[in-house]
Amino acid sequence: MAGTLLMLAEAGADVHIWSLSDGRYGSRWGEAEETARVRRTEAIESASLAGATWHPPLFEDLGLVYHPEHVRLVSSVIRQVRPNVLLVPSAFDYTEDHREASRLLVTAAFTREIGSYPAEPVAPPSDEAVAVYHALPYGLRDQYGRPQRPGLFVDIAPVFERKKVMLARHRSQEEWLEQSQGTSPLECMEAMSLEAGRLSGCFERAEGWNRHNPLGLSPETYTPLEEALGDACAHVDR
Repeated sequence: MAGTLLMLAEAGADVHIWSLSDGRYGSRWGEAEETARVRRTEAIESASLAGATWHPPLFEDLGLVYHPEHVRLVSSVIRQVRPNVLLVPSAFDYTEDHREASRLLVTAAFTREIGSYPAEPVAPPSDEAVAVYHALPYGLRDQYGRPQRPGLFVDIAPVFERKKVMLARHRSQEEWLEQSQGTSPLECMEAMSLEAGRLSGCFERAEGWNRHNPLGLSPETYTPLEEALGDACAHVDR
């Protein structure tokens, strides 16, 4: 996801980064509050490398639940930021938090222009069109282990080294995933970008995306990501 974000920043977009949950339980031995503090510091450092506006989490780790109260909170931020491109996790990722984040963000985007919807805190509705793009799930497989294929690829080779540096700032998460899952996020990111590039048929390294149905979000002809990145985007038949 960060590669596409960096490509958009290179194209002149005003970019934002938002982790909905605080990561407090991403440690086997550390105190939850301290882990959340460390994750926050690392996230701010990483976002600064992209020149992105960073938004603080709203929920505790493992506390992302698709609930009206949570939708209202997320909707308020979406109304304030008024994004034209919204990059969200896969709706089929291996962790519940990622899937729930995807659902919350899509519904919040849908409610952005509904004046009677009670966003919390109150924020004026937005009539900005928004195109929502779902990332590929971690490992390029869904929660059942089935391979997932995107309909859109973004060439991230020009910003790949910067993406690596951004990810490396999340040091505590690297340690946690090595301990709990026996995987290295940096190594997985390297492998996933090469595999996505291979699947694209035209890029060495890529990120894959699936466009959310634009109904209620934007005209079908509204393609801000593709327009911003031009030849760095490639559509494929799935």
